[in-house]
Amino acid sequence: MRSTWLFAAAALFAGAADAAPLTYDTALKLADQSAPGLQAKTLDVRAARSSAIAAGRLPDPKLEFGSEGFPVTGPNAGRPQRDDFSDARVGFTQDVPSGAKRRSARERADADIGAAVVGMTAKAREVHLATALAWIDLYYAELRLAALDEIGRALAPMRKTAPSQVASGAMRPAQTLEPEQLTAAVGDRRADLVAAVAKDRAELVRWTDDDQAEVAGDPPDYPVDPAALRAGLGRLPALTAFDAMGRQADADTDAARAEKHSDWSWEVAYQHRDPRFGDMVMAQATVSLPLFASTRQDPIIAARMETASRVRIEREAARRDLIAGLDSSLADHAMHHDRLHRALETLLPLAKRRADLETASYAAGSAGLSDVLQAYLALAEARIDAIDREADVVRDGARIVLTYGSDDQ
Repeated sequence: MRSTWLFAAAALFAGAADAAPLTYDTALKLADQSAPGLQAKTLDVRAARSSAIAAGRLPDPKLEFGSEGFPVTGPNAGRPQRDDFSDARVGFTQDVPSGAKRRSARERADADIGAAVVGMTAKAREVHLATALAWIDLYYAELRLAALDEIGRALAPMRKTAPSQVASGAMRPAQTLEPEQLTAAVGDRRADLVAAVAKDRAELVRWTDDDQAEVAGDPPDYPVDPAALRAGLGRLPALTAFDAMGRQADADTDAARAEKHSDWSWEVAYQHRDPRFGDMVMAQATVSLPLFASTRQDPIIAARMETASRVRIEREAARRDLIAGLDSSLADHAMHHDRLHRALETLLPLAKRRADLETASYAAGSAGLSDVLQAYLALAEARIDAIDREADVVRDGARIVLTYGSDDQ
């Protein structure tokens, strides 16, 4: 959005000719590349995908070795080769969790990946929003400062005429103090705006890691479509995060149910004995017996189901919060558009006309210098106020679309 009365961009950036330009799109790209929070979420996704490779696999086998029936008393004490029951043993054991447990482990790993991806997407949106607002704030902070400086340059020649006005009798000596007082007031206002520029630049540097962070180009103009925004609320990370948590809770419930399935293990061993008796091979299987489910597995299953229900209830609460937040933001956006229209169509033209009339009256000798200075200061404030109102509209557009707009909008 561009207003016809805004100053040329060259005037805004004349003092920063050596700084690399940072357009709005460039700022967002730099934030994607340098934001530590987004990098951390990317690592979460990689970690979840790496962990999923091992999910549902059989545990490592176990190697067994040792001696059985080693005599320690009696006539064969310390001489196992003379004992009928002594042998050297080596074997392998493999635990085999039930198929339901392995399947639930894979489902939980997939749910963890989904949750990590949603977390990365949500963080990316947060980074984009923060960067967008920082860029917009710096852009309009510099615009406010340029507007005030333009008025200051227009007032400078008039302040110099005060001594001649006293000499001619058109002004009382005490009135010569008014230009200095107004100049001081302008200086205070400028100091505030300079500080605002520095703070907004620091915020932009925070997100882009660009030490110059000198904005260039036009501000963004996001189209706000209330119907499309409402239709896409279900695809927002704020809700899909609960969907991912729901899948995790369902996987945990399945894992709890899987505890009611029997696990088993198998073992094979080779037993070496005295050649008089011959070697032996042993094979056996072990099966777990979940016989007391009412006091062991069932309470845990019930707890996991309650957790899954809680996640779905929280999702509904989040959905209602999003709807309320969107409606509130749309109402503010409409109000800011109305205020901007009023400033551009009424307030700013009236302030400009007042300054022109006071200047003409001053030239005709029917108005004092203080009247002209006051009119120009009012014009400066009207311009700054109009810039504030335009900034509100642009910030609303960015905030609404980047917060409530789905990725395909």
